[in-house]
Amino acid sequence: MTAPASPASPASASAAPAPAPATPLTGRDVVIVGGSSGIGLEVARRAVTAGARVVIGGRNAEKLASAAESLGERASWGVVDTTDKASLAAFFDGIDRIDHLFTPAASYQVGPMRELTDSEAESPFVSKFWGQYHAVRHAAPKLTADASVVLMSGAASVRPPAAAPAYVACNAAIEGLGRGLAVELAPVRVNVVSPGTVDGNLWAQRPAEVREASFAQYGRDALLRRPGTEGEIADAVLFLFTNTFMTGSTLYPDGGYALR
Repeated sequence: MTAPASPASPASASAAPAPAPATPLTGRDVVIVGGSSGIGLEVARRAVTAGARVVIGGRNAEKLASAAESLGERASWGVVDTTDKASLAAFFDGIDRIDHLFTPAASYQVGPMRELTDSEAESPFVSKFWGQYHAVRHAAPKLTADASVVLMSGAASVRPPAAAPAYVACNAAIEGLGRGLAVELAPVRVNVVSPGTVDGNLWAQRPAEVREASFAQYGRDALLRRPGTEGEIADAVLFLFTNTFMTGSTLYPDGGYALR
């Protein structure tokens, strides 16, 4: 055991580092469903750095444990599957309060109507739309009076990149869901973040030739001529957490993709 330090002299006291300044997230409780990787994990990192306590959820316990360890002592984790209502109920039963909720977790297939099976075509709605709907439903009793919720959509909602009508419709529906929940849950604030293509964890798992072709196309389509980064999307999420006059809105951190 380390011996107690002796009282600091005036000189040593003046040399001690100043405490980190308080931020709007200091002491707040942030829950991220889909927080073990990608944008969700980047939001968790920034929230912890800003002084928040963070709970991350996802399907893979090993990845969650590793991510929570990297985040430090103010982070904890729980296994949750957004396609399983019982799993969502159990996850949120273990949480006492929520000041900010972010729900980027989703797993689905994308493609043309004439090529996908019914179950493949329905998968964006099953996972991304209904997954977020039921996550908010189970979280609602734990939301504080001034809480915020940020849903995850995608800029394909307003500019379809290719033949993928169910996926496009799902993203548009999530933006409508955000507006509807903002009305029902007020004064809790509900907003949607709708990014374009992001150079990060999701695309890193795809074949290099597919990734490079997609990034090149996005560079031609977006005003800023490049994909976004996970940090840029995370900044947009934290803005929606902390701007206390934003509700019922959709934010498009997409490099101007939706304008072309």
